[in-house]
Amino acid sequence: MTLPAPRFLDPTTPPKIVTLTLLAGLSALTMNIFLPSLPGMAAWFGTSYGLMQLSVALYLALSAGLQVVIGPISDRFGRRVVVMGALVLFLLATVGTLVASNITVFLVFRMAQAVIAAAMVLSRAIVRDMVSDAEAASMIGYVTMGMSVVPMVGPAIGGVLDEWFGWQANFALLLVLGVAVTALCWRDLGETAPESRPGFVDQFRQYPHLLSSQRFWGYCLSAAFASGCFFAYLGGAPFVGNQVFRLGSSEVGMLFALTAAGYVMGNFIAARYSMRVGMNRMVLAGNLVTTVGVLMQAGLTLAGLSSALVFFGLTSFMGIGNGMALPNASAGILSVRPELAGTASGLGGAINIGGGAALAALAGALLTEGSSEMPLVLLMLACSLASMASILWVMQRARAIGLS
Repeated sequence: MTLPAPRFLDPTTPPKIVTLTLLAGLSALTMNIFLPSLPGMAAWFGTSYGLMQLSVALYLALSAGLQVVIGPISDRFGRRVVVMGALVLFLLATVGTLVASNITVFLVFRMAQAVIAAAMVLSRAIVRDMVSDAEAASMIGYVTMGMSVVPMVGPAIGGVLDEWFGWQANFALLLVLGVAVTALCWRDLGETAPESRPGFVDQFRQYPHLLSSQRFWGYCLSAAFASGCFFAYLGGAPFVGNQVFRLGSSEVGMLFALTAAGYVMGNFIAARYSMRVGMNRMVLAGNLVTTVGVLMQAGLTLAGLSSALVFFGLTSFMGIGNGMALPNASAGILSVRPELAGTASGLGGAINIGGGAALAALAGALLTEGSSEMPLVLLMLACSLASMASILWVMQRARAIGLS
């Protein structure tokens, strides 16, 4: 009797959804697990806290840049080889952070860790390779629902590890998890990119079709403004909690979980109902949920009825709205030119991160000593309305060209 070949020997079998979730989750964890360790790391390396913070800013900047090129490379050479190569480089970079003897060497290897951005970009592109637009929105919802837990627990885990074992324990955990995810992907992540792959010259010839698509930019802007609402909140909420409501850091940290819990709920709604409702209408519904929550914040603040629980509690509406909107907007970005799904995912991700970083900085600039939470609330409202306008533009263009 002939036994079937083990699954990992067939590199053409599509991956399970849990593999993509863990792959994207590793990318998210790398971004924030060590944040509680920054003061201790500054002391350990004998440098300033400001210089130590470059380990965050430089990582985000390089991550955004890499997302632009990772997509086209995967469209040309395939998803599997790019993901596996990125994971190997990530493991080497993580070892480098553990053996770094000074801040310069550490920052070099920390920036090299940004190659794991391939996991975030290609987990979405692989979903689009496997299923249709409506199914892609649903599957991306499940992927992002799973990985949304990581930002909730990552810093908490990092803080405990730092307190018990020192900052190196955070990067040791990333190394262990990286090895596990690499082994899982080697076994389960089959190639999903189309067999007929364009060369780089052919890709660049197709770029104008992607970049000139009003639907592509509509989806990109809708996703960027929706996530920008959240990034603005991240940039301003610590100030509001500490300076406006006089809360301690631990209290602000616990209240942040309300938004993350809302995001998980929104992801569940997107995963469950996107196929039935349609991705454009689901993005619009998510925008409406976010806008209602922010308008309630603004109204209660103007009425003098705001409090820490009101402000942070109502941001759960933003979490739900983004959880509904972002998986569908991401699926929309990938649907415009399916043969360039990797390119579209990378470009869309870079726009999201770049725009989000700018809005977070703007939120910090708007909140000055003595100000209330209102500047932040108004910025969030503007982002939500801009995201809604963008998806309405997409829907109008879709009707004009006969798409549902």
